[in-house]
This record gives sequence, structure tokens and C-alpha cells, in this order.
Amino acid sequence: MTKIKLGDYNTLKMVKVAERPNPHSFGGKEIFGIYLDGGQDGEILMPQKYVPEGLKEGDDVRCFVYLDQEERPIATLEVPLAKVGDFAYLKVNWVNEYGAFLDWGLMKDVFCPFREQRKRMEIGDSYIVYLYIDEESYRIVSSAKIDKFLKDIHEDSEEHRRELFRKQRENIPVELLVWQKSDLGFKVIIENRYAGLIYQDQIFQYVHTGDQLQGYVQKIRPDGKIDISLQPAGHRHTLDFAETLLQWLHDNGGSCALGDKSDAEAIKRQFHVSKKTYKKALGDLYRRHLITFTGEGISLV
Repeated sequence: MTKIKLGDYNTLKMVKVAERPNPHSFGGKEIFGIYLDGGQDGEILMPQKYVPEGLKEGDDVRCFVYLDQEERPIATLEVPLAKVGDFAYLKVNWVNEYGAFLDWGLMKDVFCPFREQRKRMEIGDSYIVYLYIDEESYRIVSSAKIDKFLKDIHEDSEEHRRELFRKQRENIPVELLVWQKSDLGFKVIIENRYAGLIYQDQIFQYVHTGDQLQGYVQKIRPDGKIDISLQPAGHRHTLDFAETLLQWLHDNGGSCALGDKSDAEAIKRQFHVSKKTYKKALGDLYRRHLITFTGEGISLV
């Protein structure tokens, strides 16, 4: 017998229409939803406003299952901002004497008890949290104590280790969630699993906590720390930016005041790349006879 994944997506079979007595309705009953087969968890209600049109008994429906106000499993077609096992950047809707309640995109907010807060959460502010199921209460809760949920790559499964090393070797982008500013740059969460760091001198764009970005694994250190770059390594990045610069020239009158001797900060502000990358892209476009140097700047041929 299957068991539902609480706080996650499930494909469940419709069992029957959910009805209740109502003397003011035709036939003395009203439909308030449908029941889905939750296996060993019993029948699970999907309220009528979420029921897909034309759904009938025996049909499968993919839905998200969480707990309602009375801690009963309930199914919805709403798409949450995160599911159990995810790190997410969520906003506090309200606070009471037990903790904070964060908006995760569903009717019922997700709870973060005071013991799981790094500092007291304030209404209206957003925080990076991890969603999990509390073993004692079987409730979906969140924690801002991120470190204890992150994996050490050297202690992780062989499958996950191999995958990250492969992405590093083949220069394949990884998904990042910007975690927090540090003295060295920005801490990020890699692939919803590992901690990483983007050094300040590798950042050529505006970055804020909660941003979801793509990046590249530069180095996996012996102590398990992971260095991340927002640009692919080497020649590929040069080629990618060369095409971006070429398109920029076409879109902006065919010329640019920035050349190979221009100030690095001016290049960073305009194109969010290093001067080294900019100069390599200029060289590539020049060798392809697509641009010419004009005084301090460049122009399309």
C-alpha cells in the first residue's frame, strides 16, 4: 500500500465525490470536493475549487499534499514556493508567541518555531529557510538554521558526488540560491544540497539574498568547500560573451565607447564581466573581422 509524500507532489486516484447534507441545496446535499486514494493514509480531500473540470472516479490527478488548519492531509493544485526538502527564500506573514508563519504560496502558512530561528523573525521580512517534517508532531515546519541541513560532499552518496564532479569537469551549470553575504563574497546553496562561495572579485552583477541563479563549479576543495563562479570557465565564457557583445552593438547603434584600455569598473558596470573577459571577446570579434577599434572604443565593421 502506497504512502503519500507529505509536503510534496503525489499522483492520486479519485475515489468519490465529497458530499455533505445541506437542506438549502438541490437534493439536500452539496458537493464540497472529491476524495483521493491516499493509500495507508486513507482518503484525502481535494476542495472543490481545485478539482479539475471533467475529473471522474478512477482518474489520476497530480496534486500537492500538505496539512490543513486541523492538521489533516489535504490536496491542492496550487503550486507552492517550496516543498519538503527544499531551501527557499520566504516572507514572514505573522508572528505569535510560538514562532513565525511564512508564506510558501499556499492557503496555510508554514511554521518556523523560535528555536529554529537564527534571530527573531520580523513580519514583512524574508529569510532563507529549509522545509522539513517534524518527527514528533508530523507537521511541515521550517528552519533558518541552514547549516545543519546542508550536505558535506565528501560524506554524501557516491551518486551525488559523481554528479557534481561531472558538472565541474564538463562546465555544466548548477542551480544556485544566494544565501548570505560574507567577508569574502556571497554564500550560496548549490543544487538544493551543498554550501558554496562566490568570491567578491568573481561577481560582475548585482546579487542579493534569495536570488536564484545559475553558476559553475570552479573548485571542490579537500576540506569539502566549493568555489562557485557565475561565468563558465575559459574559452566558452569568452565565446558566449563575444556573442552577447556583438548583439549589444547591433542593438545600440553599432558602437561602444569601451575599448581594450578602458577602466575595469566601467566595463563591469556596463557588461557585468571582468576586463580580462572583455578584452578576450574584443580579440575574438576583431579576428573574425566583425569589429574595428575606433580611438578609445569599438565599432561594427
